[in-house]
Amino acid sequence: MAQTNGFMEAAFEEARAAGARGEVPIGAVVVRDGEILARAGNETRALNDVTAHAEVLAIRRAASAVGDERLVDADLYVTLEPCTMCAAAISFARIRRLYYAAQDVKGGAVENGVRFYEQATCHHVPDVYSGIRESEAAEMMRNFFQDRRD
Repeated sequence: MAQTNGFMEAAFEEARAAGARGEVPIGAVVVRDGEILARAGNETRALNDVTAHAEVLAIRRAASAVGDERLVDADLYVTLEPCTMCAAAISFARIRRLYYAAQDVKGGAVENGVRFYEQATCHHVPDVYSGIRESEAAEMMRNFFQDRRD
């Protein structure tokens, strides 16, 4: 699990950087063969692009780096449960394993909401591991939105 935590730490670094830019603090990294292929934090505001979630950006960058839209044998580490759009992108990219920190009861689509990977129309289901540094990720999100309300 130490290796997992190292990659999750990279996702947390991206989340913190996104928060510092005024973006929702979510970070993601794509890993294959023990190496980070790509990393990203949310950039929806910076790019004026509702699809610029950390997971989608990291997948795009990793696919570009390897020259293939399929990221077979790659793993994704993300600080928050992916939404439906991101869960679909993870499936379409053929990500092998999904590791995420905190559940997103309102917008998540893996353990919450539509439970995308349980649908008959889902063609590829990654192995899913959740709850890694969950309280830290949840606190980061709470603090970000509390600061916006104050």
